[in-house]
Amino acid sequence: MKLLLDSFWRAALYCLHPRVMMLSLLPLLLLTLVGGTLGYFFWSTAVETIRLWLESSGFFSTILDWLTRFGMQSFRAAAAPFVVIILATPILVLLVMFVVALMMTPALLKLVAMRRFETLARADAGLVPWLRSAAWSLVSTLLAALLLLLSIPLWFVPPLIMIVPPLIWGWLTYRVMSFDALSDHASSEERTAIMKEHRGALLLIGIVAGYLGALPSLIWAFGAMAAVFAVVLLPIALWLYTLIFAFSSLWFIHYCLAALEQHRAAKIPEIVKTPDVSLKEITHA
Repeated sequence: MKLLLDSFWRAALYCLHPRVMMLSLLPLLLLTLVGGTLGYFFWSTAVETIRLWLESSGFFSTILDWLTRFGMQSFRAAAAPFVVIILATPILVLLVMFVVALMMTPALLKLVAMRRFETLARADAGLVPWLRSAAWSLVSTLLAALLLLLSIPLWFVPPLIMIVPPLIWGWLTYRVMSFDALSDHASSEERTAIMKEHRGALLLIGIVAGYLGALPSLIWAFGAMAAVFAVVLLPIALWLYTLIFAFSSLWFIHYCLAALEQHRAAKIPEIVKTPDVSLKEITHA
């Protein structure tokens, strides 16, 4: 528990570090760059395609005609651009967050190792670290997706919907972030031992991180008002997602590296001092 709380407050303080704050703004810059580039080349084509699809659909065409009769032509004109934005935003956000995850975790790991664990030796990684981490994350994600799929019937039981998915996401977060936190410094044997010995605490961190990650989604609970101010709320939500991701990653890094340090210290054999034997004791023997 001491290690859990110690790593928690350290992660919270590190979120105030200028480098971490700059990294938290990275997805906004990437989203602007990627969105602007795609919009420049594909916006007109996408809007025209969606407009033709809406007008050819009987259901949506009826709604658009109904809006026109009530003098809301502006809504009809804005329908196609709005749908394009709604469809493109989740894809862009997922793409940006994936890139940020690949870039942010190594940067945070380097920051913590340099400031707090400078004397902690690195293990021989073998494979390229990012390739090994990517393979581990892919396998873990597929397993979590399978577990989520199998657990869907349990979601219809009111209490379990608040328990089962967070447990699965917590397990996935624990698997991926623990592996990434130990990827540079721990050997395969050390990583396996630490993830087994501290499984309960790491799983708890993963579950808490999962619940924290759901907090920015509450912005959209305001319904129509959230949709109206989506241009403003989306960057705020994206920044909060990134900051929570940074905090979760820092929590795992501080915990795992401290656990690795303790693990190595415990394996160092104690130096048993041989008592001095006097010449007199030898001759009497």
